[in-house]
Amino acid sequence: MLACAVLLAGLGIWQLERRVWKHALIAAVDARIHAAPVAAPGPGEWAGISAGNDAYRRITVIGHFRNDRVTLVKAVTERGPGYWVMTPLQARDFTVLVNRGFIPDAMRRQVPAGPDQAQVTGLLRITEPGGGFLRSNDPKGSRWYSRDVAAIASAHGLSNTAPYFIDADATPNPGGWPVGGLTVVHFNDSHLVYALTWFALCGMALWAAWFVTRRREAGE
Repeated sequence: MLACAVLLAGLGIWQLERRVWKHALIAAVDARIHAAPVAAPGPGEWAGISAGNDAYRRITVIGHFRNDRVTLVKAVTERGPGYWVMTPLQARDFTVLVNRGFIPDAMRRQVPAGPDQAQVTGLLRITEPGGGFLRSNDPKGSRWYSRDVAAIASAHGLSNTAPYFIDADATPNPGGWPVGGLTVVHFNDSHLVYALTWFALCGMALWAAWFVTRRREAGE
């Protein structure tokens, strides 16, 4: 029981350390979201991109949309079910996938085209490989449940594609669709609850050890 108590106490301390890390991450992301936009990372910077250092950074890029290679990714937003409109943007020396925003199910077959030339400002997002919950992406069937940059680029024959995508900001599109700026920035922060749970279990293990020792000493 004492060994169990030590283990549970260690888990509680680990959760407190995770809580400190999570709060630092939340503060860093909040600062990135409200910072002035910087140029989208080019090929020379791709190797150093990581979720911890770059996710949700505000970036901007100029290029032309390749509307013949749009990918619709299943989405559920505050506006209901529908699709994210993922359109390649050809910049000067690379291609980057842009999530231009959300359209409802009814617009699936009439996706508004992006302008030929555009300056896009939004949040850098890390690729989402594989698919969604219990649903895998099906490139051959054009059924997408996550914004998997590498898979989408491969399916459309895109080359020199950035390993991230951009969530476009809320700048209105002609006609009102797609609707951008719907990025949900949320981090679960239940580490304190977990820590208190582990410490409570640790206390129960110590009490059990004390109770058993007391009974033995009393000859019971």
